[in-house]
Amino acid sequence: MASTVVGTLPADLDPPRLLSIAADLLDEITPRFVEGLGAPSAVDKGGNDFATELDLELERLLSARLSDATGIAVHGEEFGGPDVTSGTVWVVDPIDGTANYSAGLPLAGTLVALLHDGAPVLGLTWLPLFDRRYSAFVDGPVVCNGEELPPLRPTRLEDSMIAFGAFNVDSRGRYPGQWRVDILGQLSRRVSRLRLLGSTGIDMALCAAGNIGGAVCFGHHAWDNAAGAALVLAAGGEVTDLAGAPWTVSSPSMLVGAPGVHAELASIIAEVGPPEGRS
Repeated sequence: MASTVVGTLPADLDPPRLLSIAADLLDEITPRFVEGLGAPSAVDKGGNDFATELDLELERLLSARLSDATGIAVHGEEFGGPDVTSGTVWVVDPIDGTANYSAGLPLAGTLVALLHDGAPVLGLTWLPLFDRRYSAFVDGPVVCNGEELPPLRPTRLEDSMIAFGAFNVDSRGRYPGQWRVDILGQLSRRVSRLRLLGSTGIDMALCAAGNIGGAVCFGHHAWDNAAGAALVLAAGGEVTDLAGAPWTVSSPSMLVGAPGVHAELASIIAEVGPPEGRS
């Protein structure tokens, strides 16, 4: 399996300092994140997607403080920003799992990643409703609540839980609903347990921590995927797109897994065949 390219910052930037600044700022917004659980939809983004007023508030606050403290521009889910494929840029998702969060479910968090020329350098996934704070440079280790986690060990799909991304059998687009259902069906025959958690950030953090063996993500947005890619790489996992190509911020999807599990997941997807022509 091809290896994902990782980012190397220019010599004048200090990665540990940048990670520390981002972690401190995430801690600062945590009380507001916790008290806002259950915030209603405020902005209809189309396609059954929406944002709450708190999404907007937290992104404004976090983006401004990150930029002021580091001198590095920020690209956020709600307000956009500079090109994420070149130069050094922060990527922010103020509330990942917004539908869960708005419904009062605690399966949500805040994601921050630093990219250089489209490749991950470091990532942070803050899950304050579970009191879990994950951070890492891509060369490891993953740190959770101040403690280093052990690297991922090779394991088998049949012994693993797998997180699966959103799907609707009637959906269209790059990965039609029926193709997703076909993959889900094949996985159900091979995997120990399947989970649909509704938060890409949580899926990736749990994989990096070794709680689940892998995750299938059909989305392509940098703010959803970059932080998790950094964490899984730091843990010694594999990160590609669904076709097995190395993951970059421009990839159309993401497939992550522990050694061994990722290869089995990629094999199942290949057996199902390409998504083109499915309905």
